[in-house]
Amino acid sequence: MSRNGLLYFCTLIACTLLLSACQPKPEVDSLIAEPSYDASLSPQARLLLVSTTSNNLQLWDLTQKALKYQWLHGKAGGTAIATALSDNLKYAASLSSDSVALWNIQDGQPLGWWSLPAKGQCLELADNGTLLIGLTDGSVMSLNHQTDTLIKFLGHSEKVNSVALSADGRWALSGGNDNRVILWQANTGQPQQQWQLPSRVLSVSLTQDASLAFAADSTNRAEIWKTQTGETLSRLKIKRRTMNFSTARFTKDNQTLLTGTPAREVSVWRVADGKMRANWQVTRTERAQIKGAVVYSVAETLNGQIISFSSNGLLETWPMPD
Repeated sequence: MSRNGLLYFCTLIACTLLLSACQPKPEVDSLIAEPSYDASLSPQARLLLVSTTSNNLQLWDLTQKALKYQWLHGKAGGTAIATALSDNLKYAASLSSDSVALWNIQDGQPLGWWSLPAKGQCLELADNGTLLIGLTDGSVMSLNHQTDTLIKFLGHSEKVNSVALSADGRWALSGGNDNRVILWQANTGQPQQQWQLPSRVLSVSLTQDASLAFAADSTNRAEIWKTQTGETLSRLKIKRRTMNFSTARFTKDNQTLLTGTPAREVSVWRVADGKMRANWQVTRTERAQIKGAVVYSVAETLNGQIISFSSNGLLETWPMPD
C-alpha cells in the first residue's frame, strides 16, 4: 500500500471511530412488539399515543411505563394513520383516511367522531381540543368541538402534508405540495404570513407560543422564521443533498429544535443559527422485517433529556448535548 493510500485508510478508520464515539448508547424501552402506523409523544414525554395494527390505539403513561387506555378509531375500528396529543395532556386525537376522532384523557371517554370531506393526511391538536386536519384536496379543517365551529382553510392549491397548532389553538401552520408554508388564524382562516420553499413541504412545526415557525421541504431546505415579522431566523445547516423529516418539535425554551427522519435519525439543532448539535440513529431490532425505522415523534423529558419513539416499537432516551 502506498504512503498516501495508508494515510487515507488510517484517516478513514479514525473518522469511523470518532463517529462511533459520538453516538451515546441510549436507554432503550421496548413498548410495542407489533407493527405501528404512527405515534405521538406529549411535551416532556409523559404520555405516548400509538396507532397499532391489531390493538388500534394505545395510550401509554410513560411515568409509570403502563398502558392507560386502548381505543378503537371510529365505529368499525378504522386504521389511524396519524395521532396527536394536546400539550396540556387533556386531549388525544386520531386520524384515518376518512374520519377524525377526539378523546378525553382524564376519563378515557370519546368526545367526538367526524367524517371528512376528503382524504385525511395529517393532524394536530391544541389545548382547548381544537383539531387541525390537513387534507389531500389542499384544504385544512380547523374544528373546535367546544363551540361546534368549523373553519375550512383554502390557502393551498395542492395536497397538505403537515400541519401545526399553537398550544392555545389560535395559530395554525400548514405546508403542502404547492411548496408553500402558511401561518393563519385557526378561528378565522385569515392568513398572517406565507413562505415559499424550493420543493414540496413535508414537515412543519410551531413553538408552543407560536413565536417561531419551522418548515422543511423534500430536498435539504429547512428554515426557521419569526412569525411576527416573517423574517428568516436561521436555516438548518444540512450538508447533504436530501434530508427529509418525519417529525419536528421545538423545546419549551424555543432554543432547540428536535427532529426525526424516516431513516432512523434523531437530530438536535440550535435554533439561533441552524447548527446541528447532535445526530444519532435509533436502534435496529432483530424482529424488524425492514432494517430501517421511521422516527415518529421526539420530545424533551422533564429532566432535560431527549426521547424518541420509532416504528421499531422502541422508546429511546439520550442526553441533551452540551
